[in-house]
Amino acid sequence: MPDTDHSGPVILAFDTSAAHCAVALLCGGQMRASRHEDMAKGQAERLMGLCADLLQEAGVTYADLDAIGVGIGPGNFTGIRIGVSAARGLALGLGVPAVGVSGFDALRLGTTGPCACAVDARRGQVYLQGFENPSLPDGPQLVDAATLPVFNGPLIGAGGQPPRDPVAEAIARLTAGRYATVTDRPAPLYLRPADAAPARDAPPTILP
Repeated sequence: MPDTDHSGPVILAFDTSAAHCAVALLCGGQMRASRHEDMAKGQAERLMGLCADLLQEAGVTYADLDAIGVGIGPGNFTGIRIGVSAARGLALGLGVPAVGVSGFDALRLGTTGPCACAVDARRGQVYLQGFENPSLPDGPQLVDAATLPVFNGPLIGAGGQPPRDPVAEAIARLTAGRYATVTDRPAPLYLRPADAAPARDAPPTILP
């Protein structure tokens, strides 16, 4: 087991839902290692190598892990699929739970009382989720960044104050509190269809 003076789970968490590859390792409540690399593409090729680097840096093996945490979005369609697929595969291979954490929950970590959390949706828009906010509808919504609806408390995330923890670290901390009771596999949180459109060419003719 990793060398730590604190008892508690060993959590590997990562997020590829935006233009980055972010990984964190939590051991017994202490953040042992964390890495965030900005990248517009290439997360699929980089993610597992970055995880291996962090584990080696902390002297931890995959066999030491108690759970996997992953960011499920909202965000980049392909990036979300990369992260969720990797988390499911690792969890299945290791026989440990995988916990999906939304970007809204990661942003809110450490904040109490009413607030609203915003994730960049590009095109001048944000995904907005209110917490303890009766003026906002239940569930996330897609709104123009320049004309946000009225809400109570601070805005955290895109256009507002920064979150308390980097995204992968927040996912790791939330996973530590949820993994013992999770029953469902992580599932992508898609709030807008993929940008890619199906080809418009006519299908080829099948000759008899």
